[in-house]
Amino acid sequence: MTSQLNVDTIVDKAGSGGTNVKVANTSTFVSDGGTTTPNTVQALAKMWCIFNGTSTVAILDSVNSASLTDNGTGEYAVNYTNAFSSADKYVSFMSADENNSSNFCRIGTLQAQAASSGKVICSLASDCAVKDCARVHKMNHGELA
Repeated sequence: MTSQLNVDTIVDKAGSGGTNVKVANTSTFVSDGGTTTPNTVQALAKMWCIFNGTSTVAILDSVNSASLTDNGTGEYAVNYTNAFSSADKYVSFMSADENNSSNFCRIGTLQAQAASSGKVICSLASDCAVKDCARVHKMNHGELA
């Protein structure tokens, strides 16, 4: 027999406020179309980072990103706070040159993915020249160690 719980708010035992909700790695959710039930924990992004890739490179906002390394023109490494279980993870990356709308940076090259960090290279869409880009976005999905 299955059960259904309908609530508007989940609060702590004292009733004074919100509470943490823990989800097991076997939990699933019903997709938008209602036909599939993906694993909730596996579907979450485990790391994302938005950073300034020009002049003094700096993380603007992030989750599970400890630091950023500038490896030279258009080459960066994001170092993770919590490592992945292996270097085999799904990684997406994009960059944009916000200062020149006619010459956007293209989706970069992902290199040297490790469990604890991942490198990216930005280049121009017009001629593939490696270049520092104003805004860089990197996101990883996978199992944390």
